[in-house]
Amino acid sequence: MNTEIFKYTQTFELELGQQINELEIGFHTYGRLNKQKDNVVWICHALTANADVFDWWKGFVGTGSIFNPEEHFIVCANILGSPYGTTNPLSINPVTGQPYYQAFPQFTIRDMVKAHQLLADHLQIDDIHILIGGSLGGQQAIEWSIFEPERIKNLILIATNARHSPWGIAFNESQRLAISTDRTFYSNAPNGGDKGLKAARSIALLSYRGYKPYSITQQEDGDDTTDNYRATSYQNYQGEKLVNRFNAYSYWYLTKAMDSHNVGRNRNGVEKALSLIKARTLVIGIKSDILFPIEEQDYLFRHIPKSAFAELDSFYGHDGFLIDTEALTNIITSFFKTDVKGKIIELQRTA
Repeated sequence: MNTEIFKYTQTFELELGQQINELEIGFHTYGRLNKQKDNVVWICHALTANADVFDWWKGFVGTGSIFNPEEHFIVCANILGSPYGTTNPLSINPVTGQPYYQAFPQFTIRDMVKAHQLLADHLQIDDIHILIGGSLGGQQAIEWSIFEPERIKNLILIATNARHSPWGIAFNESQRLAISTDRTFYSNAPNGGDKGLKAARSIALLSYRGYKPYSITQQEDGDDTTDNYRATSYQNYQGEKLVNRFNAYSYWYLTKAMDSHNVGRNRNGVEKALSLIKARTLVIGIKSDILFPIEEQDYLFRHIPKSAFAELDSFYGHDGFLIDTEALTNIITSFFKTDVKGKIIELQRTA
């Protein structure tokens, strides 16, 4: 399925005061909007994903899955700054006629959401029945539910937080330091910073998985290995894999946007902001997640008014929500209990 492109003809104003002209947003849709317009499932993707959610969230989204095109109108849009159809640092700056590269304006999570609000209007979507996101996608989903509490009916937040932690910011800065050590990053070329990006991905992987998964999946068979370890090969392979499909400039700006995440900014604090959410909310934390520890999801649960909480017991750390799709499906199915008329029954809050 090809990526569709929405072109916004007006000036797109950014939270930090700059602007983008000729904004484009890449997106995918699956299924059809029903007559009642109440079957929209909008999925917010994470840091380096794309709008083709059927490709990267197999077993959770797609034919035969809990979210399927036979029943739902599924939308996933590429985020601002990402190179999968949406305006990003490699896009042509209409003012100069050259790619932006490091001249791309700094943006925030709120700008990502604002762009997708424009797309939702373009698609004539008045209500979003279910808004779902994990990690950076969850940060977008929270912001959208605060921006437009009436539009979002049900909210599913996975492995995310109300504001990005010093721990998470430190990981992102370490990755940007790795990129900045690659002199080619300053060459303003499409492949600029590739070696730095490879190193950055290697750093990120440590936070996505953690000690135990590496101890099992990358363990050597015997005791005689002195070089070329499995873990070494794995880090190199994953780094190259990202380099082949992404770029260092987008990665730089997207991690900056993640660092900016704080729902309390200009809203009288985080707790006040979360209290504005009206959607029935399911918060899911992953026990083994070291990047977004489960206490961050517990905080969301305690401060979002109509919320339920669930723990995903995954071996895979932060990446668990992308891998353990069967367990994730079971949690969400238990959240939505349907009677014979097909109505949604809300789970009772347990704390």
